[in-house]
Amino acid sequence: MYVDSYCERIAPGLWNEPLNAVSNVAFLVAAAVLFALLARRPVPPPFSLWLPPALTAVVGVCSWTFHMAATTPTAALDSLSILLFILVSVVVLIHWRWRVRWSWAWPAAPAFVAGAAAVNAVLFTVGGDRATLGGYLPALLALVGFGLAATRPPRPGPATAPPVGSAPGRILLTAAAVFAASLTFRTIDAPICTAIPIGTHFLWHCLNAVVLFLVGYAIVRSHEPSAP
Repeated sequence: MYVDSYCERIAPGLWNEPLNAVSNVAFLVAAAVLFALLARRPVPPPFSLWLPPALTAVVGVCSWTFHMAATTPTAALDSLSILLFILVSVVVLIHWRWRVRWSWAWPAAPAFVAGAAAVNAVLFTVGGDRATLGGYLPALLALVGFGLAATRPPRPGPATAPPVGSAPGRILLTAAAVFAASLTFRTIDAPICTAIPIGTHFLWHCLNAVVLFLVGYAIVRSHEPSAP
């Protein structure tokens, strides 16, 4: 089924959202920079640190596919790739930032899904889809919450895991600020369509690439010993 959700698209078919499609290159750039940072490490990073940049690239490819084809299956693929990035990043961040064992960190993924569903259900009941900011408000709240929590010193870890400073928290709070701006551009895409025919959804992509980079970078810094 053809999906017409954004201002730039005026007809079905390929390349009818050129800016929305091409702007997904930003995700690939963000992923490439994170990969480069990890590759420069003198000691090979653990597998889990490679997941956020890999999933950042996946988000870009899935979003590009959706804005090219604009079908129900590609829309679902786009949404699922974003959800997967969020869930994996939450788990990996909890593990490395707070030195939580994997067996205790993984339950954070279903907990986030349940919490996000509850928040969105309440907001939708009160004000409809607009009140949930397209379902992304829980992600914004999570960025703020994790950012504030990560600015505090983590609990002591094993001797092989030196303490990490407040840098990851500051990075996550910066990501929250960028994401707030990104959500604004996503929200106003339809209302300003008559004035700006190309819309603003492509800016959502560009800024979200920055957000995903910052989240991945916060995780990388959480693995670094004695980050200031």
